Amino acid sequence: MSKTLIVAEKPSVARDIARVLGVRQAGEGYLYGEDYVVTWAIGHLVALAEPGETDPRWAKWNMADLPMLPDEIPLKVLPGTKEQFAVVKKLMNSAKIDAVVCATDSAREGELIFRYIYRMAGCAKPVQRLWISSMTDAAIRQGFENLKPASAYDSLYESARCRSEADWLVGMNASRAFSLAYNAHLSVGRVQTPTLNLIVKRDLEIERFVPEDYWEIRANFGDYEGIWVNPETKKTRCPDEALAQSVRKAVSGRTGTVTESRREKKQLPPPQLFDLTALQREANRKLGFSADRTLKLAQALYETHKLVTYPRTDSRYLPDDMQPRVKSALRNLPEPYAAFVQAPEMNLAMHARRFYDNAKISDHHAIVPTEKRPDLSRLSADEARLYDMIARRLIAAHYPHYEYEAAKVTTRVEAHDFRSTGAMPLKEGWRALYRDEKPAGRKARSEDAEPPLPRLEVGDERKAEKVSVKACKTTPPEEHNDASLLKLMENAGQDLDDERLRELLKSSGLGTPATRAATIERLIEVGYARRKGKHIVSTEKGRQLIAVVPEQIASAATTGKWEKFLSDLAAQKDGDARAQKSERFMAGIRRFSLFLVDAAKQAPKDVRFEREAPKKRAVKRAAPAPKRSASGPKKSASRGRKAAPKRDA
Repeated sequence: MSKTLIVAEKPSVARDIARVLGVRQAGEGYLYGEDYVVTWAIGHLVALAEPGETDPRWAKWNMADLPMLPDEIPLKVLPGTKEQFAVVKKLMNSAKIDAVVCATDSAREGELIFRYIYRMAGCAKPVQRLWISSMTDAAIRQGFENLKPASAYDSLYESARCRSEADWLVGMNASRAFSLAYNAHLSVGRVQTPTLNLIVKRDLEIERFVPEDYWEIRANFGDYEGIWVNPETKKTRCPDEALAQSVRKAVSGRTGTVTESRREKKQLPPPQLFDLTALQREANRKLGFSADRTLKLAQALYETHKLVTYPRTDSRYLPDDMQPRVKSALRNLPEPYAAFVQAPEMNLAMHARRFYDNAKISDHHAIVPTEKRPDLSRLSADEARLYDMIARRLIAAHYPHYEYEAAKVTTRVEAHDFRSTGAMPLKEGWRALYRDEKPAGRKARSEDAEPPLPRLEVGDERKAEKVSVKACKTTPPEEHNDASLLKLMENAGQDLDDERLRELLKSSGLGTPATRAATIERLIEVGYARRKGKHIVSTEKGRQLIAVVPEQIASAATTGKWEKFLSDLAAQKDGDARAQKSERFMAGIRRFSLFLVDAAKQAPKDVRFEREAPKKRAVKRAAPAPKRSASGPKKSASRGRKAAPKRDA
């Protein structure tokens, strides 16, 4: 009897799929039942070959042999997981298997992992795609009821293939060329290098910052305060101490008159739902988690606990047809969330375009809790804190706007104006979810920081009872942290003067939500950046690299344009048009690789990189095949994604 082979990305996912489908029998590297055989990758089983494996000339590093521009970059089986690849290949080509289901992660990288395995195995059997956004039993069953032909995802694969080969061509050529030019191990790439440039730019801006003195003049009018407004700049900074003291003397003890009094009711809508980058930024800001830590915790909540939907998403919206599942997820939340869900302010029928919009979803929707009722006691402390952020954000979306009254008053004393602003909460709304939370960051929100003002009318008089002058200095920008760096990576090119290019890059960035954390960690690993408390700063090696590489590889705009192209390619359904686009893209990458090699040959020779002692590499061994048992493979089998060789993303 013919069976269907299901290929998951990780052993843990394979176990879950097998359990839901009733597949119980264990083999060496797979599970089997009456209708299905379930096997797994261990992340990447197949990758692009190294240069020396592609052409013997490139086994040795020689500037004369650059650039390396093979007509085709061959695939290779990774030595650390070759045993599991042999299992998958044998199953794919077995006469007992008549169809294959791709069940790797539903994203660009997951698509690439499966297609590379399929190609390397020489398989030609029909393939269907499992595409799910959560790992609950119900989601898995529904996914198998709605399998699509693999051809529906050809565009996604083509985008992934182009990204992979572009990283090889740019990373291998640039890294090798600049390493040879400076006799040092230097890693250069299309995402890593512009990200490093963001850090270096900020550090240099801080170092070159020259503080300026200014003075603040504050007048106490009894029941409120005002700050002096410079009549020339309309700002509240006085540039000269002598002027500040003369103003203080002129207004002290004098009676002022209210010349402006405005009150305006304002509303603040609930914050948008989380995509991965937004979640990483918020977790860094509030909890101090690194981007990499947040991703790992979110992956555990999704894959191990099945409490949140797919985390590697770039969307902050939900599809319209998900509303019933959202209601169910909210009703299944335990305390302390149940009290908020059951409160009169809660609107389970909410369907605002701020949260539900099919047009704003490509592969996956926003990160929200699943319908599974959580046992919070089974979560680690950090998992619980991250789950709390995700759950509260979804509840807040169903609460009313926060409403407050903003007041602005100008009081004139002699010829000097003093500005006063204040805020009075009117309706707590969604802010009830964050009642006990202190504002984070250098500056609190205005509606949090400002006390309410008394009711004042134009013409009211107040005496300037006490006037103070405070000496201040301008401050430099803060060093980057994970949150600020992720924001810049997400919005690559948004500080460009070219308005057309800025608009073009609006939906693009450096890397993808799934790869940005790894890029930051990679910069630290290769010695270009380091963590300094909660901040990330450049090293001397990182600064030297940015000083010698051409602007084109260090520019966020360059990579932003590439990511925009890859995103458009993933959305291209017409096969002929897709082939033309990918061919044009790769031709441009080849030209760029040649340009980088020439730039390295002509790079300034007066820069010296400190020689590093070679690092000892731990020998990576393949995960042992799970032993046969009635209940399936043991959980000691590798559960994480095994990374492909790091050639710079």
